[in-house]
Amino acid sequence: MKKILASAALALMCLTLGAQKYNGLIDKTVAVIGGEFVSLSDIEQEVQTMRARGYASDQNLRCEILENILQTKLLLMQARVDSLSVNKEMVGAQLNQHIDEIRTALGGDEKVEEYFGKPLYKLRQEWNRQFEEMSLTQQEQQEIAKKIPEITPYDIRQYVDTADVANLPVIPTKYQMSQICVYPDVEAAKLAAKEKLLELRERVINGEKFSTLARLYSDDTESARRGGELGMASKTIFWPEFSDAAMSLKVGMVSNTVETPDGFHLIQVIEKKGDMFNARHILIKPKYTSADREKAFARLDSLRALIDTTDITFEMAARMYSEDKASKTNGGQMADPMTGSAYFDKDQIKPADWAVVRNLRPGDISEPVESTDNEGRGNLVYKIIRLDKIVDSHAASFETDYNDLYSTVEHLKQVEAINKFIDDKIKETHIVIDPMFKDCDFSRSGWSEKIRK
Repeated sequence: MKKILASAALALMCLTLGAQKYNGLIDKTVAVIGGEFVSLSDIEQEVQTMRARGYASDQNLRCEILENILQTKLLLMQARVDSLSVNKEMVGAQLNQHIDEIRTALGGDEKVEEYFGKPLYKLRQEWNRQFEEMSLTQQEQQEIAKKIPEITPYDIRQYVDTADVANLPVIPTKYQMSQICVYPDVEAAKLAAKEKLLELRERVINGEKFSTLARLYSDDTESARRGGELGMASKTIFWPEFSDAAMSLKVGMVSNTVETPDGFHLIQVIEKKGDMFNARHILIKPKYTSADREKAFARLDSLRALIDTTDITFEMAARMYSEDKASKTNGGQMADPMTGSAYFDKDQIKPADWAVVRNLRPGDISEPVESTDNEGRGNLVYKIIRLDKIVDSHAASFETDYNDLYSTVEHLKQVEAINKFIDDKIKETHIVIDPMFKDCDFSRSGWSEKIRK
């Protein structure tokens, strides 16, 4: 179903507007579906968008785009028959994010209007319609999926028994781990960062160039190369604390210290237009000393020795001494913050953690390691890790991987139902496709039968 959703989204989202030449034609209707029309310009708009994504612009691409558009039209027509309504709040949020990203990429409202050759209000109307249609298309697919009977253990057993072993889902090797964490002296590091920024602010006020100091001292290496300049961007692109501080400044002024999840900033506004601004900044992240590391490692070594030589278990030590609130209550057991699962694929394990886990056997406890936690973009933390269990890669089985198989069977049935709906609608809907697409190798044979003779 994800592929079908992606195809619908692809057919709806156009960034380049305006008719394109196609074999000498400026524009014409190339397909009629129900009461809807598809024009050459609709297809060429998508071609340019996909070109920007690295796709080769050939006739096969145009065939694929036409098929996606027609498929989307069928779903939209049914959505209207079913009286589905657009989630205005969600569409509004998606539209605003879309526009802000484009304004930021192109450098402001005037650049957007110049690039697309249309006023922003007109673009907003067109993009809003596209997002509304996407919302209806996705809802209709969900409505079709809802009609699938509930998946039963019998369905899953039947799938496992009848599927080719080579086609069964492969469950990757998974790791279950526990940890005891110790944080460095955060307050001391924050204080040092603030003091550094106060010193730099004083130097700017006394006449030194902000851009020069940004190049020398900013921890944002990308913007530091440009003298700290971020470029004209919507305020929604940045952390709220950063945007609020920047928008409150007059051009040329330098802010006081601003704290965000990235660290501490000095901000100097270069230009403001409406809710967009261009600013320079100097980022200083809290830094920790070798003494912090040695102190934390010594403490973790002591806890590791305590677990090895006494009756205190790893779980007990985690509950008593770990400073990671999320895992300490579970005896240190780590869990994926997104899914809550206690099992991790290799790619889900932080690189610093994997560097020690890869050499452990189940039951082993690692040496102390410097890593990051799951807060914000990751705070520095020191830890010891116990590898609790390894579940080797294997073909999914009914006995051990029921949940994975449930998801697979559910997905297959959803795709089957949506495909059947589309195939049936092709047969019963008035559709005429221009002969210029007669050589297309459509994925559904029903489209070829609709080509005008």
